[in-house]
Amino acid sequence: MLKQQVEHKLKTGAEFKASLDDGRQLWVNGEKCEKVTDQPALAAGIDLLASMFDDQFTDEFSEATTYRDPHSGAIVSRAWQVPQTQQDLQDRRKMIEYTSLKTGGTFGRPPDLAPAIAVGLRAYLPTFKQKKSTFDGCQPDFAENIERYLEYGRDNNLTASESLAGPQTDRSSPKAGEASLLRVKRIEKGGIRVSGAKTVGSIAAQANEIFFTNLGGIQETPPEACIWGSIPVNSEGIKLISREMVSQPGSDPFDHPIAHKGEEADQFIIFDNVFVPTDRIFNLGDPTAMQYYGPVCVFAHWHVLTRLAVKAELFVGAGQMVLDVLGTGRIPAVQAMLGELIEYAQTLRAFIYAAEAKATLTEGGVMAPDVGMLTTGRLYSIAHYPHIIHTLQEMCGQGLVMRFGKAAFDNPDIGHHLRDLLVGHGASAMEKEQLMNFIWDMTTGALAGRVALFENVNSSPAPRLRARLFDEVKRDKFVEQVKKLAGLA
Repeated sequence: MLKQQVEHKLKTGAEFKASLDDGRQLWVNGEKCEKVTDQPALAAGIDLLASMFDDQFTDEFSEATTYRDPHSGAIVSRAWQVPQTQQDLQDRRKMIEYTSLKTGGTFGRPPDLAPAIAVGLRAYLPTFKQKKSTFDGCQPDFAENIERYLEYGRDNNLTASESLAGPQTDRSSPKAGEASLLRVKRIEKGGIRVSGAKTVGSIAAQANEIFFTNLGGIQETPPEACIWGSIPVNSEGIKLISREMVSQPGSDPFDHPIAHKGEEADQFIIFDNVFVPTDRIFNLGDPTAMQYYGPVCVFAHWHVLTRLAVKAELFVGAGQMVLDVLGTGRIPAVQAMLGELIEYAQTLRAFIYAAEAKATLTEGGVMAPDVGMLTTGRLYSIAHYPHIIHTLQEMCGQGLVMRFGKAAFDNPDIGHHLRDLLVGHGASAMEKEQLMNFIWDMTTGALAGRVALFENVNSSPAPRLRARLFDEVKRDKFVEQVKKLAGLA
């Protein structure tokens, strides 16, 4: 346990849950939710998040989830750590690996992802210091706000939802996208009023803050839509509408080892004349600052790739267990299938390690992973993800088709038949069945289907990533090498 005499700025799980009881406006299944922790569809996911806060105080997880702030000397969450060395990057990665394992990789935006956006802004502090608001009535100091917000998030052990994408509309009509575009409506004393909508606001209903900006969807972002900011979830005018839930909260852990833990609840976020205080604005009206989306989000993309690598390693572990319980480990074709899972996991790890090894200091003194390695790794991950899922399913055979829950095993009339006739190689029928249930949750069920779709959208579709590679990876050195070897120099 953390020593009592050492100051810390951490929440317990109970304190985290209490912080969500703040009057936020939330609708689930079309009905107004009075208290988010009382909503069955959301409560399981909140309990999972709360356990992460409690883990900060344990010997087993404190190193992965916390560190000593060099300025205050207090123990704080690693989610808000600003890496300044390659070792810092490796230490910060421990928390990404922790949250990925804790959620089975099914939370695409766990609590430590949104702080990575704030760290990305901090990485380019000198640039944002030079940026100015184009609105005469509101002139924030963006750099000062960024530094203050990082300190605020760190000191309060905050969770946040990063919501960047706009709603899906008629792509053939720019006006359709502009109708929901988040934008400044007016300037007031002490801040601005914004209206519009954001989508795929993962964990917004289960977090303290919403970190927002605009990206894509229209041909040119007007000044009133060029905005970065963060506000509390319970801000007046914020309305959260939950998508349909896909997990299995309340189910027996035997039947759904992963899905019973709940999910990150994606939200459609409506900004209805919402007030954003001046000190919560990180860009206002400057389109050149919006061009920093890629560099700012490099830490979030590093998080995405690390989470995918952790999940890939879970696939390898599950695949090996399938070979063990089915006794198929000596079949060359089955060995080859497991080899594909291993290849995928090892390749993702290689991209992560390469990105960290090639990391460089930004203008703001923050150690940033190599963007070319990250983008290529993300491209590889989504291009192969469907095949990897199919391969693991194929290794399971009929085990995923013919699954039985704990109630069937416990039934005195039929349970003994299942236990006697479904025994595995060195494993009981129930052990074999529980493994298949785990793989179902990870690859096949409704939660797995949502995650597979999210991976592709969250990492960006392959064509967009290839376009990013064209912009991000400089080829001058390669061209010069060809010219020299070909005698064209």
